[in-house]
Amino acid sequence: MQLDPQMKAILDQAAAAGGKPFHAMTPAEARTAIETMFAAFRGNPKEPAKTEDRRIPGPAGDIPVRVYTPAGTGPFGALVFFHGGGWVIGNIETHDPLCRDLTAGAGCVTVSIDYRLAPEHRFPAAPEDCYAATKWVADNARALNADANRIAVGGDSAGGNLAAVVSQMARDRGGPKIAFQLLIYPATDCADETPSQREFSKDGYIVSRADMEWVYGHYLSAKDKTNPYACPGVAKNLAGLPPAYVLTAGFDPLRDEGEAYGEALRKAGVKVKVKRYDGVCHGFISMAALLDVGKQGVADCCAELRSAIGK
Repeated sequence: MQLDPQMKAILDQAAAAGGKPFHAMTPAEARTAIETMFAAFRGNPKEPAKTEDRRIPGPAGDIPVRVYTPAGTGPFGALVFFHGGGWVIGNIETHDPLCRDLTAGAGCVTVSIDYRLAPEHRFPAAPEDCYAATKWVADNARALNADANRIAVGGDSAGGNLAAVVSQMARDRGGPKIAFQLLIYPATDCADETPSQREFSKDGYIVSRADMEWVYGHYLSAKDKTNPYACPGVAKNLAGLPPAYVLTAGFDPLRDEGEAYGEALRKAGVKVKVKRYDGVCHGFISMAALLDVGKQGVADCCAELRSAIGK
C-alpha cells in the first residue's frame, strides 16, 4: 500500500513546517493548531440556502449549534453532526466546510453540535450533550423544516464515536428514532492494540497512536474504558441499531477498529456498508479541497445520506 501522491504532498508540507504533534501540546495549543490546519484545507465549500447559529437546551446549560438548510421546499431529512478532534479540540468552525458540503450534496438539514470538550468537561459530558441535541432536533423537526422520521447522526473521528454512541443511547433510552449513522473513521475502541494502531504508531500520518493516548487521557478515566457510551466497540449488544456507513482510511491508526465495528454491526443484523479509502490518512475527508480522494469521500457520504434520509 502506497500513499496517494496528493496525500504525500500534504504530509511533506506538514513535516517541512516543523509543527509539534498534538500529543506534545497543551489542549489550548492543540485547539489553535487544528483551527489553523483546517483553515488551510477550507477551499470553497458548497453554499446551503441558509445558515443560522442558535443555542439549544442541554444537560448542563445551552449548547451552541449551527443549522444549515438546503435549497428546496422540504421537509428534508436531517443530519445531526458531531465534529472530530478527540473530544478535546475542534468546533463548529473547523467543520463548517464539511457541513456545508454535506448539506448541499445530500439535500438535508444539518445541525452541527458544539458539545463540551475535555479536559474541562470529561466523559460523559460530550455524549450527553450530543444525545440531548439529537433529541432536540427530533422534537423540533417541524420548525427546522425536517422530517422527524428521517434523522441521521454522523461525525468524523471522535464525532464518529459520538454518532455511534448516540445511536446506542437512543436505542437504550427509547428514542429518538434514528434512521442512519454516518461513521467517518470512528474511534470505537480505546484498547489501542490493533495492527493499524501499531503500524501507524509514529508521528507523520496526521494522527499517531500517541495522539490517541493523549486524547483518551484527557477524556476518560480508567473505569470509563469499559463503558460502551465511551467506547462503542465494547458493547455486548449491537442489535437494533440504525443502518450505518463506515468510512476508514488506509494510513490511519483507527482503521482496524472502525472496520471491526462495522463487522460487529453486520454480525448483529444491522445493515452496514464499510469502505476503506486506500492511500490516505486520518482526516482526509476534511482535506477535500486539496485531495481528490477526499472529494470522493464527501461525495460518497452525500450519496449514502441521500439514500438513507432523502425524499
